[in-house]
Amino acid sequence: MKIIYSTQFIRDYRRLDNKIKQKAEEKEEIFKENPSNAVLKTHKLSGRLDDLWSFSVDYDCRIIFEFQSEKVIIFHAIGGHSIYKKF
Repeated sequence: MKIIYSTQFIRDYRRLDNKIKQKAEEKEEIFKENPSNAVLKTHKLSGRLDDLWSFSVDYDCRIIFEFQSEKVIIFHAIGGHSIYKKF
């Protein structure tokens, strides 16, 4: 599986606290093994974001992503619940 990081994701990631960055890296490894792992709480978004998905890094932090193909994933954004407003 190949993960592509959008410019927005990279910008968001740089602003995160180091503890959250570490958790995000751990969750990304789990995601690479199994995007549907229950620990991630992966779910499809709805409404105007219905082509996107999200998984949890911790209680507040989420990663919004898109399945471009079976082998390619685009990470669009990372952050608290307010990241949904960016789309």
